[in-house]
Amino acid sequence: MYSRGNMMGSMGHGDGYEIGSKRQRGMDDEPYYGTPSGFRSSYGYGGGMGYGGQSRAFPVVRLRGLPFDCRESDVHEFFAGLDIVDVLLVHRRGRFSGEAYVVFGAPLQVDFALQRNRQNMGRRYIEVFRCKKQEYYQAIAAEVNESRSHLDRDEPPSKAAPLPPRSAPDKDDIEHTGVLRLRGLPFSVSKREIIDFFKESALEDENIHIVTHADGRATGEAFVEFHSPEESKAAMKKDKMTLGSRYVELFPSSRDEATRAAARSRQ
Repeated sequence: MYSRGNMMGSMGHGDGYEIGSKRQRGMDDEPYYGTPSGFRSSYGYGGGMGYGGQSRAFPVVRLRGLPFDCRESDVHEFFAGLDIVDVLLVHRRGRFSGEAYVVFGAPLQVDFALQRNRQNMGRRYIEVFRCKKQEYYQAIAAEVNESRSHLDRDEPPSKAAPLPPRSAPDKDDIEHTGVLRLRGLPFSVSKREIIDFFKESALEDENIHIVTHADGRATGEAFVEFHSPEESKAAMKKDKMTLGSRYVELFPSSRDEATRAAARSRQ
């Protein structure tokens, strides 16, 4: 179907997708009920007044009725073509609730997102609602408390209420195989732009694999094969640097993961 994503680094589905980095950086300096400085500086919708004195609404929607095996990538696929800043999958008592909050890169995109109300994800139709930024921040706070409560109780996993997996290991602790996964790329990115991004590594076109959906649309991800594990480790200094108008996140990966992504792109 799709691939699974992690939830804020403490509640997640550990297969390599770490979400919430924009969310966490934005919230470092301000409380949940405020507008994060990171969102304001990166996306220009930090509340207040926009051009011509128009109020700029915080671009977030709430989803309901999601499959209980829903992953972050499922939500990205559901809103294909829109610029998603953050996906918050809501858990209750250690289980996914079937609800999520999605933040977009601009208020106008909320209108396009609402057009997908009652469209299907797998066999389920999904309800899409407008919501307020306070609801989103309250959901984040609840998710953090949910995670901490399980960790504090140190509850063993059970069939009735399985615990969410532990957070993904820190990038610095992951062994390098010479392959990096790039996430957050501009959808129009070319191999040449990625080669220029890693200009110190003297890469060629065959070192780059840009991941696409089955219909050929770019997913915003790519895999890069370096000449050695040492070279890919050195290239991690580019993590969260800007390529075009987007900052790019880097993750140590493997040739197997790159091969699987290539196979999905051809399906």
